[in-house]
Amino acid sequence: MEIKRDIHLNRIIARKHNGMIKVITGLRRCGKSYLLFNLFQKHLHENGVDDGHIIKVDLEDRRNLPLRNPDNLLAYIDAKLVDAKMYYVLLDEVQLVPEFEDVLNSFLKVPNVDVYVTGSNAKFLSRDVITEIRGRGDEIHISPLSFKEFSSVKNGDRETLLYEYMMYGGMPQVVTMDSIEQKSEYLKGLFTHTYLRDIKERYDIQKDNDIEELINLIASNIGGLTNPTKLENSFQSIKHSKLSKETIKNYLDLLQDAFLIEKSVRYDIKGKKYINTPSKYYFSDLGLRNARLNFRQTEFTHLLENLIYNELRLRSFSVDVGQLPITQTTADGKRKRTMLEVDFVCNQGYKRLYIQSAYAMPTKEKMEQELKSLTKINDSFMKYVIVGTPTPTYQNDDGVVIMNIYDFLMNDGSLFVFLNNHYMIKSPQ
Repeated sequence: MEIKRDIHLNRIIARKHNGMIKVITGLRRCGKSYLLFNLFQKHLHENGVDDGHIIKVDLEDRRNLPLRNPDNLLAYIDAKLVDAKMYYVLLDEVQLVPEFEDVLNSFLKVPNVDVYVTGSNAKFLSRDVITEIRGRGDEIHISPLSFKEFSSVKNGDRETLLYEYMMYGGMPQVVTMDSIEQKSEYLKGLFTHTYLRDIKERYDIQKDNDIEELINLIASNIGGLTNPTKLENSFQSIKHSKLSKETIKNYLDLLQDAFLIEKSVRYDIKGKKYINTPSKYYFSDLGLRNARLNFRQTEFTHLLENLIYNELRLRSFSVDVGQLPITQTTADGKRKRTMLEVDFVCNQGYKRLYIQSAYAMPTKEKMEQELKSLTKINDSFMKYVIVGTPTPTYQNDDGVVIMNIYDFLMNDGSLFVFLNNHYMIKSPQ
C-alpha cells in the first residue's frame, strides 16, 4: 500500500541541489524513512536518475553496522563517486553515526553530491540539530498523515473516516491496523516506550511521574489557555506536587523539541502585538493525545480545534491565538471593556486569515456567537468559520466564509478559493 505524501515530497523536491544538507525531522514513526527511501527515490527514478547515482544507507540495518563508523561511512560514499554526474546521498537514522555532523559537512563542498538525512532517538530529537551542521542544514519537517492522506487509503463514508482519524490519528502504522485494540495498544506503547524514553534519556530526567502528569494535564486542556504558573497551581492543588513553574516550562520545551506538542501564543489583533502568556498547546497527532488519556476525553469540539490547527501548520501557516479587545455599553449606560477570542490568526508571508472552529451552528444565536469576534475585526483579511458538520460551504453577507470541515481538509487550497473569486456562494436564504 503506497500512501501519497505529496505536500512533503514536493517540499523535498523543491530543495534539490540547493547546496545544503536536507534534514528531515518529525515525530518518530511518522513516515520520514518511507518518504525518503520510497517516495523520493521513486521521484528520482522517474526523472532519469539511475540506481548507481543514488547512494542509500539505512544505518538502522544491522548489516550496515560497519558504516556507523564515521570514517567508514565517508569512505563508502566517496568510493561510489566515480563520475561528475549528480549523486543523491540518502542516509536514514544518521544519528547512529558518532560525529555525523562532520561526515555531513564533508560533502558541502562537493558540487555533485546532494545529501538528505533523517534521524530520531535522543541524539536527533532536538530542533537545533540544524545548527550543528554549521548553518548549512535545511530542515523539512514531516507530520503524521493528514486527513486527506489518511482517506486516500481507507474505505468508508467521510463521517466514519473523520471519526476514526480524530480518535486514532494519522501515524502511518496505525492506518494499516484493523482492530481497535491493536491501534490503542500501539499508540500507548509508542508514547511510553519510544517518545518518553527518548526524552528521558536525552535529558536525564529522573522524576518520570512529573513529566507524565504534565503531559496528561496538557492533553486534557487542548484548546484551553494555560501557562507554567497555572500548571504549577494545578500540580499543587490536584496532584499535591511541588513541581516548579521553571521545571514545567523546561518540560514543555522538551515536549515541543520532540515534536509531540506545539505552542500557539496570543496575538492582540487590535494592538498588533504578541502576548506571551497564557498560550495554547496542541498535539501533533490526535491518536497519541487520546491514547495518553486512555481514550476517555474525546470531546469533538476540542479535537476539531486541534485538527484544524494541525492542518494549518501542515499548510505552512504560522498560527496564533487571536485576542480582540472591544468596548461595550452595558444596560445601565456604563462602558465595559471585554476580550473576544479568535481561535486562529494565520499568517503566511503577506497573507493573513482569521479562523473560528465550531462543532455546529444549529441556531441563529449560536451562529451569532461564533461570528461575533470575526465581524468585529476591522480589516480586509478573509475570515472563516470551519464547522464540524457537513453544512454547505458559503459566504455570508458580512463576507465571512462558513466552511464545512470536509471541504477544508480535502482541498489543500480551500482557504484561498474565495480570494480568487472562484467560489463565491452567498448565504442560503
